[in-house]
Amino acid sequence: MTHPGVLLKREKLFAGKEMGQNFLSDPGTAHMIVQRTGITAESKVLEIGPGLGALTRHICRITPDLTVVEKDSRIIPLLKEELEGEVNKVQILNQDILKTDIPEIAQGKEMVVISNLPYNISSQILFRLIKHRSLISRAYLMFQKELAERIMAGPGSKSYSRLSAVAQYAAKIQHVAEIKPAAFFPRPDVDSTVVSFEFFQDRELSEETEDLLFSVIKAAFSKRRKTLKNSMSGGEMGWKKPMVGQALEAAGIQPERRAETLTVEEFKALTLAIEPLIEASA
Repeated sequence: MTHPGVLLKREKLFAGKEMGQNFLSDPGTAHMIVQRTGITAESKVLEIGPGLGALTRHICRITPDLTVVEKDSRIIPLLKEELEGEVNKVQILNQDILKTDIPEIAQGKEMVVISNLPYNISSQILFRLIKHRSLISRAYLMFQKELAERIMAGPGSKSYSRLSAVAQYAAKIQHVAEIKPAAFFPRPDVDSTVVSFEFFQDRELSEETEDLLFSVIKAAFSKRRKTLKNSMSGGEMGWKKPMVGQALEAAGIQPERRAETLTVEEFKALTLAIEPLIEASA
């Protein structure tokens, strides 16, 4: 593995801050992460943002069924160079993962997703993977440590957020590894954390009700210092305060509580309570 700084300097390139690029530069760390994913020769893998191939080279030595999605066309020739004799095992797509056709990549087969996520869009990518989780068995994603802590935080914590509730509804989440700044080029200012997501495939809610659940969670956290009755009223959903109050009562949730105190189960109960009220008011 050639150090990213050497490759970029040779080609007079730079890590793009606008793309949140921090290339993994320590081969030992890359090997450790891939080993902890537990992928086998039978695994179908999607890697998001392979960069210069630190993880890719280890993945493609295990499975021949690997697709990588890389937005930065500047570094794809360097990625191919780093993969050397393994490059023919890898399907490389020069695309934006937020616009990529994930079902087309899956081809009806369940995937494992692995990524050193671009820091600036990591939350957006996670939301997209959750929407497509019927095609994904597991994901191993690297986040800034602070964001990883938010994802794993429980109700009642200051870190508990919209992202926490949505992620915990969709997956069993576990800590995998802590990665220090020295393992990257350029070196970030913060530690990173690898988190695993084992996605739940048995959906309790219909697709329409699940979309409403995500809207309920978003509305509840939109004004997190306010009570649920106030934070969920008005806003982009346009829900009236009496209707919100009625739904909270039906769900057995006190209206003066705040979003960060609700469990995922309570958010589901609130969604099932407000759904018929929305339909009746339409």
